[in-house]
Amino acid sequence: MAEAVLSIHGVSKQFGAIQALADVDFTLEKGEVHALCGENGAGKSTLMNIIAGVVQPTEGEIRVDGKAVRIPTPAAAQSLGIGLVHQEIALCPDATVAENMFMAATNRRRSPFMNYRALERDAQAVMNRLAGIDVRRKVAELPISSQQLVEIAKALTLDCRVLILDEPTAALTETEAQQLFSIIRDLKANGISIIYISHRMAEIFSLCDRVTVFRDGRYVCTDRIADVTPDDVVRRMVGREITQLYPDKLGPGDVAGETILDVDGLSDGERFHDVRLDLRKGEILGIGGLIGSGRTEIAEGICGLRPRTAGAIRLHGKVQAINTYADAVKAGIVYLSEDRKGSGVFLEMSIAQNISVLNLQAFTNRAGLLNGRAEAEFARDFARRLAVRMGGVEAPVKSLSGGNQQKVAIAKQLAVKPKVILMDEPTRGIDVGAKTEIHRLLRELASSGIGIVVISSEMPELLGLCDRVLVVREGRIAGELSAENMTEEAVIRLASGIGAARTADHAA
Repeated sequence: MAEAVLSIHGVSKQFGAIQALADVDFTLEKGEVHALCGENGAGKSTLMNIIAGVVQPTEGEIRVDGKAVRIPTPAAAQSLGIGLVHQEIALCPDATVAENMFMAATNRRRSPFMNYRALERDAQAVMNRLAGIDVRRKVAELPISSQQLVEIAKALTLDCRVLILDEPTAALTETEAQQLFSIIRDLKANGISIIYISHRMAEIFSLCDRVTVFRDGRYVCTDRIADVTPDDVVRRMVGREITQLYPDKLGPGDVAGETILDVDGLSDGERFHDVRLDLRKGEILGIGGLIGSGRTEIAEGICGLRPRTAGAIRLHGKVQAINTYADAVKAGIVYLSEDRKGSGVFLEMSIAQNISVLNLQAFTNRAGLLNGRAEAEFARDFARRLAVRMGGVEAPVKSLSGGNQQKVAIAKQLAVKPKVILMDEPTRGIDVGAKTEIHRLLRELASSGIGIVVISSEMPELLGLCDRVLVVREGRIAGELSAENMTEEAVIRLASGIGAARTADHAA
């Protein structure tokens, strides 16, 4: 048996009445990449936070190199050579990339003076292994994918013996992900042990040596990757067979109905130009393209979150004056951000407060007082409809798993009875069971007459969920793919500029 650099024995963790972990075991061997799988809420992140000193176990033992240790703080974890890259971005937006990367080292300095030239030189050398990001830039200026790379680069500066990566590719382009995989293989070759948390089976089976599955806060099994299949892992994660990942699309005989949303010649003069699209009743419209191609900016332009210089937006044939997000919400257009933590939900607020926040006037009397009982009942109704797993609507959103947080974010949009929902990466960082539930919900919403637009970097999601796909390249619609010609190759060719636009034929 290989040498264990880290071992967990009988660890449990309770948060009030919630049992997050129950008597779990886990062993990490020296120089291995070990996948940790489970649905959202299975206890993966709780265990990682215990190993990284973020939270303390209720009971159980942690051993490093066979020696029992206590890890009271993240600094203590780092002193043991343990580094954690969180799924959610945890950077200081007003500090530079270099300052964020070496923040732990800076905090340990005794000298009151900082050599910024040396700091930036060392940071750039590490960052260049991942991407050509200027470390002098402020983090707030970077897109989500670049911020994720900064998180990873920050961990690489810690000289770790154990590196924990929690959904590290969720916000990365394919090129960035491949660069990360190369670094992971180099780290492994140098004896670094890596815990790899991901819902992407292709990555797990390409990178990892072993896989451990958790379910409902309990240890299920550990297997060598060579001895199992992706279907085996999914079955053990969910405790049941998932026979259909995506709901049925519109069939060949089904015709999408009237045009709900019509965007004509939309431009912002910088990130997107002359964008034309239409969304029809009953269909799910996908928007694909490389990260940085302008997909998110187009959505922001449609719903008033980004100023535009030209173009018209029509709902059911009527031109809408949308200059702010409040205008968009009033017209019936809502936007679900790709950044769930930053702008999708309010983590510290209750589930009820999150669901009602766009529609507070419905629960406020003439004196400006909020009817908390009505707000809570309204939230409970939406939570039931969307099958949110929770202790109660008074619980803070941060107490929920990622999939249930996303359901709350969707409920917040539905609370204003929208005509169109623009969803940016609606299932990022969510396990296969929760994805299936959300995909089914989106199809039900489309069938009920709500216009659904899905922006996604996950090719299986675009192809499996959407009835049509528009591909964006350099801020322009490079082409449109109908169900008949919608393939991974066709999307990639349009996104990369090596294929001619092929317009889908659909009834006018």
